[in-house]
Amino acid sequence: MSQQTPITVRPARMDDLATLVDFNCKLAWESEHHTLDPRIVEPGVAALLADPVGRGRYWVATHGESGPVVGQLQITREWSDWRNGWFWWLQSVYVDAQFRRMGVFSSLVAAMKQAARQEGDVIGLRLYVEQENHAAQRTYERLGLQPIPFQLYQQLPIES
Repeated sequence: MSQQTPITVRPARMDDLATLVDFNCKLAWESEHHTLDPRIVEPGVAALLADPVGRGRYWVATHGESGPVVGQLQITREWSDWRNGWFWWLQSVYVDAQFRRMGVFSSLVAAMKQAARQEGDVIGLRLYVEQENHAAQRTYERLGLQPIPFQLYQQLPIES
């Protein structure tokens, strides 16, 4: 990427669907060695794009104003009754391999933070990261995020 070509960040659109699906599948493989089925991922991403208030939002980074999508970041919202505001969870963070370490992710985070401030009721940012992904942890810390003393639990699928 040329230093003269700026990174542009914008909300994702339905015409970004194929790229978002591709990036999510790559993300799962690179971060967890997990293969996702694009036939399941595609309607999931499409549902989110169609319902940004209820389900979440994607931002995409492009190489220039009208260039290809080179990165993505999704947020979902969690209401905190203790703090009377929203946490935005950063999810589905991915930067195309040939555009890494060029400011794409920091551009996505800066745009997302600006949008959060404009909302007026977003009180914090959260994300989860694989325990062994030390490079990602260092990146997140450089951008002002800090580890918190909680562990994440899940049940998948939901059982009785």
